[in-house]
Amino acid sequence: MSYENLLQQHLRLTILRLLAEDQNYTMNDSVITDLTPEYGFTPSRDKVRTELSWLKEQGLVRYEDDSGIIIAELTQRGLD
Repeated sequence: MSYENLLQQHLRLTILRLLAEDQNYTMNDSVITDLTPEYGFTPSRDKVRTELSWLKEQGLVRYEDDSGIIIAELTQRGLD
């Protein structure tokens, strides 16, 4: 496994962790981007959106695009 793939997996886990820590399991992509440095990541907003799309494909999150802001919600599968 490459270093880049390992970082990508950890970023995805960090996104899930951030959503799990929220009272409503919901957060927008801008807030996720701002909070990831606390876990040692500095992704662009586009990178966060790419990973949210992957997580959505896996059924771990669901989201809606509200006028250019993605609002992500953790699913039960993502919480597990």
